[in-house]
Amino acid sequence: MKLVNDFLEYNILQASMGEKIENWNGIILKRPDPEIIWEDSKKLNIKIDATYKRSNSGGGSWEVYNKNLKDEWTINYKDLIFKLKRMGFKHTGLFPEQAYNWNMLRYKIKNSNRKLKVLNLFAYTGAASIAALKEGAEVVHVDASRGMVDWAKENVKVNKLNDKPIRFLVDDCLKFVKREIRRGNKYDIIIMDPPSFGRGANKEVWSIDKDLFNLVNLCSEILSDDPVLFLINSYTTGLSMSVLENILKLTVNKKYKGYISSDELGLPIQDSNLALPCGIYARWEKESYKD
Repeated sequence: MKLVNDFLEYNILQASMGEKIENWNGIILKRPDPEIIWEDSKKLNIKIDATYKRSNSGGGSWEVYNKNLKDEWTINYKDLIFKLKRMGFKHTGLFPEQAYNWNMLRYKIKNSNRKLKVLNLFAYTGAASIAALKEGAEVVHVDASRGMVDWAKENVKVNKLNDKPIRFLVDDCLKFVKREIRRGNKYDIIIMDPPSFGRGANKEVWSIDKDLFNLVNLCSEILSDDPVLFLINSYTTGLSMSVLENILKLTVNKKYKGYISSDELGLPIQDSNLALPCGIYARWEKESYKD
């Protein structure tokens, strides 16, 4: 497991019985997490600002205890800044465990000795896009949700990267890639974080088990003649790292010989020897990344 131990403004204070208590730059939130099936009876002497409560009918809502709690705030990771919000489905707009991938991505770009073009699919609020921009890459950022793309634009602005080469698209990722093939556009790095299920900008249906292989195979056609990295990140329950590796072996690695690896991502739990699993990744790379 790849642990993120250096996120100074975020940490998990406790994880027990399906919930985690987190410190987000001084704001304490309690949120559900299905991975936490153990019990930790340790008592915390800390005030929780808000808790996400699930509804019996599906979904849920935030219960706020601190009347002065702001709807939006920021958090820093190294020289990156991100806007956070309490979203309707328990999230804040940032996945701290992804700092491992941000660091790896930045290293690849910084040590490439050439200008790289990055395609970020299912790009969410743009953390990886910002990491790539910071190192001088040209970025194309694609997500089917206009709200997420607008949030990504806010993150670019708060990082003062407005003048950097980034193109935002509200689009279905599969349809976008097919159009890029027809246009002849190429990318040195492709990264993606596909959901289990979803809908495109025009209500197209996405299912990871039916569509992921086809998408990766199509993406292999828009890689440049000298690609650097292809990264698949996933939070889909039951999807194995070996499955993601097999997809890369049958697509990208057939055209470009390189290194394929995979692992879990995780976050340490404060004052314990425990770590919370937070999804998986698999990557193809031209040169092996030594973390």
